[in-house]
Amino acid sequence: MPQSQYWLLLLVLTTAAVVTWLAIRYARWRQLIDQPGERRSHAVSTPRGGGIGIVVSQLLACGLGAMWMPAHAVTLLVFAAGLLLVAGIGWWDDHRSLPALPRLCVHLLAALLLGAMVWVGTGSVVKAVFCFVLAVSLINIWNFMDGINGLAATQAILVGLGAAWLLPWPFAMAGGALAAGCVGFLPFNFPRARVFMGDVGSGALGYLVAGVLALGLSVTETAPVLWLMLPAVFLADAGFTLLSRMLRGERWMQPHTQHLYQRFVKRECSHTAVTLGYALFSLVGLTLAAQFSRLPLGWGWAGGITWLAATAAAWMFLRATALK
Repeated sequence: MPQSQYWLLLLVLTTAAVVTWLAIRYARWRQLIDQPGERRSHAVSTPRGGGIGIVVSQLLACGLGAMWMPAHAVTLLVFAAGLLLVAGIGWWDDHRSLPALPRLCVHLLAALLLGAMVWVGTGSVVKAVFCFVLAVSLINIWNFMDGINGLAATQAILVGLGAAWLLPWPFAMAGGALAAGCVGFLPFNFPRARVFMGDVGSGALGYLVAGVLALGLSVTETAPVLWLMLPAVFLADAGFTLLSRMLRGERWMQPHTQHLYQRFVKRECSHTAVTLGYALFSLVGLTLAAQFSRLPLGWGWAGGITWLAATAAAWMFLRATALK
């Protein structure tokens, strides 16, 4: 990586940190405070909306990327527009709670932009539809999983690092920028939370993760399943928890504390221990994905499917343990 690009990543990191610091003061001024409650995993009143720091840092990265790579300027600006849509509706929801339908419509529009970019870039309708569904899913999954200190940010950092590892230059900068923005936010949220990400950050972070995965599917010949290894732990926890709630006939759209990470916190595991446990699992997946990517395509498919199956099995085992 050219030395100038390290300065770009440092700028992204610093921007995220400064804007997050300012967001804490803004949240206290506007009384945007999350109170402890039955459906929450924290015990102290905490400002929310700090994820705007990540959003601003990534918009800056898109702008700088458009100037640095004029050939990709339109794609980066369209992606930034999708990010603004998701972050904007989340910012509104942080200030004044919105019904699910308007939020979903905005998420669908942003996901449509991402799918359209994949279609234009690859000519593949299948990849475009897959990335559309992936974006809608990850926007909501990151929102669901942003419930304890550091969890959503650390998982996004690992996805960013994994993408930077798997992507060719200069596209690897997209993963690096995602990781840098989250690192700038993380000290304010982990191990002690001085601010929560809020919907402005969690939904936007899901869209950013979908963006780097869509980029990987568009510019590499790597087995697509390897890209799903990067957020596998979130896909399993959110997906299986949602499925189990639907099978029990519960109102699955309602807030709850039934995710695996929430159950471990209920069993008096610390936020730090749970977040680091999830990070370790994802780090193993990231490392395996990098190794499988060097093998022939068939081996990549076999390795990726095996890891996703192992992730599902681990979720079921730990879920049974947490329910005892």
